[in-house]
Order: sequence, then C-alpha cells, then structure tokens
Amino acid sequence: MIDEPQTPHRLVFVTGPSGAGRSTASNALEDLGFEAIDNIPLSLVPRLLDGAPLNRPTALAIDARNRDFTTTAMIELIERLTRAPEVELVLLYLDCDTDALMRRYAETRRRHPLAPGETPEEGIGREIDLLQPVRARADVVIDTTGMSPHDLRAEIERWFEPGAEGRMAISVQSFSYKRGLPRGLDMVFDCRFLRNPHWEESLRALDGRDPRVARYVANDRFFERFYVQVRDLVEFILPAQVEEGKAHLAIGFGCTGGRHRSVVLAEKLARSLADSGWRVSKRHKELDRAARRPRGGFTGDHT
Repeated sequence: MIDEPQTPHRLVFVTGPSGAGRSTASNALEDLGFEAIDNIPLSLVPRLLDGAPLNRPTALAIDARNRDFTTTAMIELIERLTRAPEVELVLLYLDCDTDALMRRYAETRRRHPLAPGETPEEGIGREIDLLQPVRARADVVIDTTGMSPHDLRAEIERWFEPGAEGRMAISVQSFSYKRGLPRGLDMVFDCRFLRNPHWEESLRALDGRDPRVARYVANDRFFERFYVQVRDLVEFILPAQVEEGKAHLAIGFGCTGGRHRSVVLAEKLARSLADSGWRVSKRHKELDRAARRPRGGFTGDHT
C-alpha cells in the first residue's frame, strides 16, 4: 500500500525589532486559527515539529532576546525548515523605521531589551543591525511605521487568512519618492512623468482615490499606454512566479508626494488583479501616514 503524501505543516516565524508589533501580529494570527507560541528558544523548534502531526498552523514569535538567539542559528534553522518537505515555512518580518520605534519607546518609557543601561536609540540600532540578515530572508515584510495595531491586524488577515495557503498574495503600494524607496518591494514603477494634480488648485487637497483626480491623471497622453504595459507585464510574470514557488509579491508605484499619481495607478492595478482572481492587498503609505492619529501606534506593545 502506498502511503498518501502528508500535507505540509504551515509554520509562520514572526520576527522583527522590538516595538515593531510582534505581539499584535501573533495575536492576530492566533485569532485566525494559528497556535501562537511566543519567545520560543530556537533549539526547541525542531523538537516541536518532530512530534505528532499538528492539527492547525503554528505561529512562532522569534525574539532576539532569547538566550540561544544568534543570527547564524536563525538562518540555519530557516534553511533546515525550508528544505523539509513536511513543513511550509513563511518568515514574516515586521519592519519599522528608527524614529517611529523611538517614539513608541518614549510613549511607554520602557528600556530597550538590548540596551537596558543605555538609550533606546542605541538598543534599536543594535537590534536592527543584528536582524538584517534575517530580514533579507523574509518572505513577507510589513512596514508598521505608519500603522496602528488595528491596521496591522487587518494586514495580517489579508496575508494569512484561512484558505490562503497555496495562493500567491500580491501587495500593491503607493509611496512618495521624497521619503525614499520603501523596503520589501519586488517591482517598482516610477510615475512622476505623468501630469501632477498637485498643480491644480481644485485637486490639490484630494487624493488619487477621488474620481476627479483619477480622471485628471488618466487624461495624460502617456497614461493608458504606461498602465497597459505595466498591467500586461505583471500579469505575464505572475504565473511564472507561482510556478517558481513564490508566495508573496510586492509591487510599488511612486510619485513625488505619494498622494495622487501613484495612488491612481495602485488602485487601478489592484482592482484589475483582484478582478482576475488574484489575492491582492493595497496600501497607500502617504495617505496612511496622514490619517495616523497623533499618538497612534503600538503603545504598550513592544514585542
């Protein structure tokens, strides 16, 4: 009798610098049906998986404060589990810029775990440097800089909703070049050559989700050809990415201020891909930043 192949166990590593929202993400995964285990030593992970088959997916929060944590050990464990046919591993890295992490520590007046006798800034820099090789291996990078806990929970739900395994997830983002290129993007398209609604007084205060702004940008003589070629390129490579085994693809559109042209294109492409049956999430970084409450963030959540 031939044994039926075993369904791989779905495993998510949740990591990132302290203060980026690791606890919020773990709680969100637990609400989605994952068994969430916080701060497990790396040496115990293989023993956890060597036992009887687990009947639900598992989320493991990996903390750089662990007594046996080293970057080398983390990378070796990722390599081992990636090669294991009985495990489907996703490495989720929660990123955040230094200024936002500093604000979160200032709000809670907590000491940084890697610099208990120094300033939080020193600990933040030390931890970010330590985790850089891990971040480079991440399957999903979520930048929580402008997010509230509610925003992060919604983003986790989009990436890890039940039944999503086996389906590639696509993230479409808009951003401002004035703030630099966002981290974690696989494909980037510069749309600063399109005419800018900022210079139209009646449109300046609006954003690219408004139909008036969308019509203005779409009336640029280069818009339709540019959009169609981008859409066709993305649709052409998506099946190949799936065949290659890629689970997540992040696409970014950038313009000067990140509020008009890039938003129009991100909205249009996300809608087209969703209509074609792809699993799509979208985020407008500058609009999220503007909508953030003055004290919004991960107050009290530094793991």
